[in-house]
Amino acid sequence: MTRNTPKIPRTQSAGTCALILTLLLSLTGVAIAADVEREQRLVAELEASLFDGELQRLSAGKVTFTAVELRPDSTPVRGSIILLHGRGVHADWPDNIGPLRMALAQNGWHTLSLQMPVLEKSAKYFDYLAILPEAFPRIEAGIKHLLTSGHRPIVLLAHSCGAHMAMAWLEATAGRHIDAFIGIGMGATDYRQPMQRPFPFATLKIPVLDIYGSEDYPAVHRLAPIRLEKIQLGGHRGSTQVVVDGADHDFTAYTGAMAQPISRWLDSLTF
Repeated sequence: MTRNTPKIPRTQSAGTCALILTLLLSLTGVAIAADVEREQRLVAELEASLFDGELQRLSAGKVTFTAVELRPDSTPVRGSIILLHGRGVHADWPDNIGPLRMALAQNGWHTLSLQMPVLEKSAKYFDYLAILPEAFPRIEAGIKHLLTSGHRPIVLLAHSCGAHMAMAWLEATAGRHIDAFIGIGMGATDYRQPMQRPFPFATLKIPVLDIYGSEDYPAVHRLAPIRLEKIQLGGHRGSTQVVVDGADHDFTAYTGAMAQPISRWLDSLTF
């Protein structure tokens, strides 16, 4: 364990955390909700540039959102992967999620990249905490969509802010209906904004892959021993932590180097 390791707050249920946050916001008169107009602009950008895949419109309660689905050319299909992008981008972002979903499809995986809720461009980690629960019905809608295809296992993969959303959902649901979790660049926040939610891996019964770059943000590196400890407490022998040499937080120009260990790890699992 490294020195000056920040303390992780005790686990509370997602519902309790959301209720506390809602009460605090109501007392201060501040209402935080996803920026629908910005999401629409990002989706328009996605639609204009999409090359591989099919746009889907999925329903999450009262919200309809966009996803990019790509079925592999090869058979049999190895399973399905839901992808959650990072902060303030779209579901086919060219630096990471876009090339990654295509690489995984080339390896025989049915991929579904979900558009996540976004805030204004200047929003920080603390701002996004209030809208983490807005991601939950989208993840559930993605799972429901894939369950109809019959392609199991279902793997949840999330990068950066998408990983915060995924971890909050995992904390609330224990990962029901998914068979593995891949977190990329987990623990990224902003200056003087420490993580407010615990890593939920100690109680998960599914395999977890924690992958990050050697040039990732300091917080991601600082929290790596804590993530590994939680993953090991979960007790799944398939769980592991991988560092991609040379990669930064966005894995710019390192998508292939990220896809390779992910594919190898998936190959090593017995579902």
